[in-house]
Amino acid sequence: MPPWPFNKTDEGGIPLLPVSVPSITGGDRGYDDNEDDHVGRSQTRRPGHARTTSAQSRTVADQYSAMTASETASRLQTSLTHGLTPVEALSRLRDFGPNEIPHEPPEPLWLRFIKQFQEPLIILLLVSALASVVVGNTDDAVSITVAVTIVVAVGFVQEYRSEKSIEALNHLVPNHAHLVRSHVAKSGSNGKTSVWPAATSEDIPREDGDLGASTPMEEVSEAASQKVMAATLVPGDLVLFTTGDRIPADIRVTNASDLTIDESNLTGENEPVKVTAQSRLKNMQSPQFGDYSNQRLPSPAALSPSFYNDASKAEPAKEGVHNIAHMGTLVKSGHGQGIVFATGGDTHFGTIAASVSGTESPRSPLQLSMDELGSQLSKISFVIIGLISMVGWLQGKKILEIFTISISLAVAAIPEGLPIIVTVTLALGVHRMAKYNAIVRKMPSVETLGSVNVVCSDKTGTLTMNHMTSAKMWYFGKKEAIDVESDDELTEKSPDAAALKILRIGNIANNARLSHHGGPKTAFADSQHKDPTHSRWVGQPTDVAMLDLLDRFKEHDARESTGPRTAETPFSSERKWMGVVIGAENAHHDKEYAYMKGSIDRILDACDSYMAADGREFVLDAARRREAHEAVERMAEKGLRVLAFASGPISTKSHRSKSSKSANSRSNTPASHERSESPAVPSGEELFKGLTFAGLVGMSDPPRPGVARSIRRLMRGGVKVIMITGDSSTTALAIGRQLGMHIASEREASAGQSVIKPVLSGDEVDAMSEHELASAMQTTTIFARTNPEHKLKIIQALQSRGDIVAMTGDGVNDAPALKKADIGISMGMHGTDVAKEASDMILTDDDFSTILHAIEQGKGIFSNIQNFITFQLSTSVAGLSLVFLCTCLGFRSPLNAMQILWINIIMDGPPAQSLGVEKVDKDVMSRPPRSRSEPVLTRNLLVRVMTQAAIIMVGTMIIYTREMLSDGEVTRRDTTMTFTCFVLFDMFNALSCRSESKSLLRGEVGLFSNTLFNWAVALSIAGQLLVIYFPWLQEVFQTEALGFWDLVRLVMLCSTVFWADEARKWYKYGKKRLGGYSQAV
Repeated sequence: MPPWPFNKTDEGGIPLLPVSVPSITGGDRGYDDNEDDHVGRSQTRRPGHARTTSAQSRTVADQYSAMTASETASRLQTSLTHGLTPVEALSRLRDFGPNEIPHEPPEPLWLRFIKQFQEPLIILLLVSALASVVVGNTDDAVSITVAVTIVVAVGFVQEYRSEKSIEALNHLVPNHAHLVRSHVAKSGSNGKTSVWPAATSEDIPREDGDLGASTPMEEVSEAASQKVMAATLVPGDLVLFTTGDRIPADIRVTNASDLTIDESNLTGENEPVKVTAQSRLKNMQSPQFGDYSNQRLPSPAALSPSFYNDASKAEPAKEGVHNIAHMGTLVKSGHGQGIVFATGGDTHFGTIAASVSGTESPRSPLQLSMDELGSQLSKISFVIIGLISMVGWLQGKKILEIFTISISLAVAAIPEGLPIIVTVTLALGVHRMAKYNAIVRKMPSVETLGSVNVVCSDKTGTLTMNHMTSAKMWYFGKKEAIDVESDDELTEKSPDAAALKILRIGNIANNARLSHHGGPKTAFADSQHKDPTHSRWVGQPTDVAMLDLLDRFKEHDARESTGPRTAETPFSSERKWMGVVIGAENAHHDKEYAYMKGSIDRILDACDSYMAADGREFVLDAARRREAHEAVERMAEKGLRVLAFASGPISTKSHRSKSSKSANSRSNTPASHERSESPAVPSGEELFKGLTFAGLVGMSDPPRPGVARSIRRLMRGGVKVIMITGDSSTTALAIGRQLGMHIASEREASAGQSVIKPVLSGDEVDAMSEHELASAMQTTTIFARTNPEHKLKIIQALQSRGDIVAMTGDGVNDAPALKKADIGISMGMHGTDVAKEASDMILTDDDFSTILHAIEQGKGIFSNIQNFITFQLSTSVAGLSLVFLCTCLGFRSPLNAMQILWINIIMDGPPAQSLGVEKVDKDVMSRPPRSRSEPVLTRNLLVRVMTQAAIIMVGTMIIYTREMLSDGEVTRRDTTMTFTCFVLFDMFNALSCRSESKSLLRGEVGLFSNTLFNWAVALSIAGQLLVIYFPWLQEVFQTEALGFWDLVRLVMLCSTVFWADEARKWYKYGKKRLGGYSQAV
């Protein structure tokens, strides 16, 4: 293999490949420009970490933009048709590292631990320890220091865990790319192996006025594409992209068909950019490249506009031609392919991302409310602590003792760990949802999920399997549609001329392709395969279904044997049809053939004749049009999606003079080379006129298993389900009934009542005002013949009623509706990158039942957050109240500073965090959706907090006064009993906080179902026993050993907080049985 020359530049030049390469092994290698003088070029080392600037990335892109496709391929030592070999790609991956945006290295852990000591309250405690040393209380100083160190360690672990959880969320949505990579060298007819590098522009026919290469497109189609992780792309890779894809790297586009790219995330401009394969400057005198073993890059001066002649400077294409697709931009329409020239941090996107790498993500509303709650509780705590200090000072207590106790109380009472635990709980909840195939892209969406009361879902692929199977075929001459799905005898016979025409149109007007493991290209190979979900084709489901039907009739794929595809009108949800134009083999003929498929209305509009079963053509009159519509209606009543087919010759003589030089391709594949951007035949409805109607094919797409049950559970939980589809009203209604949706009976308007319609069409939605549509939403649950604009109008109407709406979508044009919805849900398997970018959640299995699990998890996560808030607040309130009451009564503080800090560790530590991962209660779906305006601290929650805090405070006070009054003074035993009592109360309180309504005694919550909670409580109790029995810790915490019966009495007393909460749950359960919301099924 020739040496890698791309780190070389001419004098003053800028390299055309990355100047910084993150090493795949994690270590950067050194680089010296003069190293070549001493070592062989095959030993050239990669450059060290010198980040590419935005200006450099733009300069490199401009230079590749000025090259033709073949020159780009030659410069990057790759093939225009087959890309890199796996061996070469792996070598470049080692050299250039993964295609990922580099991040600043994190701070070392030791430094982050030290920064924990910068908290003001921690500093005050350390000052208190220092003051204790000064006055001679060394034991107190050591105790405070040890306790502070433990508190800081717990806080450090919490923050580190929170950051790691959030960091892991970034890896839940992997980016992919469609890659063409040669596996073996392709043999030509002469028996020789094709050579590399690719031929330069002299070797291949050129388009007039362009030095771009014209490689035969059948070679491109024969190089099978594969879906790979975008991180594995390297410079020189050949990448395919289509409508809705995210561009995975900086790419020089070499093929483009109606390609527009949304660059708004880079430029801020909302208008998509038309991207072609033409060179940016057409009349350039291209530098010629010789043997790559001695090649050096031309200087930037040789590639600058001053190098071109005066005529080239006046070319309007200089500013108007775009042939670079930047990483992170989104394909809005069309499809294309290109060669990667920059990856990772060396892309334009990467240089911008690097400049803002330190920017923090905005906090969610729940996190902000927790910050506000913490702030409010801090103010209240400081007021109470101030009162305690003042009363203690007036009582003549030592200033140092008052100061130490006050600061310790502040540390324990202020729930500084609350926002962190909320973040950890949300992050862990998101990971749990990912296991249910729901990837939440934005953490605030978890909060919104519990409030959703309307789910608007696409039918195809979400409610149904998204595996189209051709079930029925109809054409004129047949009274009933023929069964092509299960009638084996039918497919053994020679099909009628009309049936053959339908098959051929479905074959040619088709962009599906042979899968990477699809086998031979002949259609006969797969004709006997019986698995209904198996196909050797990949592409859009309807395209795949037509090619499967072709296989079933044992017909071959004719796309490679017909003339070139000179024009294409891609399918869109607004257009509802697609068509292609196939050029004549003889360039002197002015007749070309149009092939068209789509909805019955659009196809009939394009036809003026029809084909009979025997192949004869007749005028398509009104009676025949009605007959076709009736055939469609009969299929639709069975829940079939119906496609109509038409074809016929068209005349292109008027514009043949413009396109004759670009019509010499022998391929009918969707791809096109640089010449495709020259003036060609017009596309659109004006081209597809005067065609011959061939017939209909009805396709079945069965409902997904479990969807009907999920819909019932959502409806019982107060969530309305609306189905939105592009199918006819009859088909949609049939599928809705199969799914068990709530479908109102149609009723005419009567006095004071509006019309009740179970199904509304897109045209009817257009005719309605937002108020009228919102009114119709009360009964309508199905929308048919819709497009993405209708989705947006439906969302606005629902939101005007105060509904919280979740909307699914997968296409480019669904992005506005997904952004507008309260929860935008995109499809992970068949969704476009544009839709995923606009969404809040991605369904990795495209299954509607996953939405149920996501809403269920969202409600459960919020419930868990309320549970640990209850635990933390009740502990804080009880601790403050206990010390305040004792101070007011003139008693010595029942807890010393170290003991208070230990309680703080328990309150903010493992027991609290384990409550956040409690398993979601299945009955959570029986509760109505939560109002978005409902506060976290509800009235019921506050009542529960105050009740449990009162029980803890009173119980602990009983122990303290009893022990203290027994001998008339406060001893170590007294504080040890009080301290242990408070900790055990906390453990029983945590047990009762596992669920707001479910009882342990009734078995509704398993005692050992939360393993993390069990370990947390066990470790906390073990730690408490060490504190009161381990001699060294006895000195730190000023405790002494307790007797066995002391512990038994404490356990019996402290369990009262658990029994009291169980009584509350029993009372609530009784009320619900008498008449509450129904349980979910």
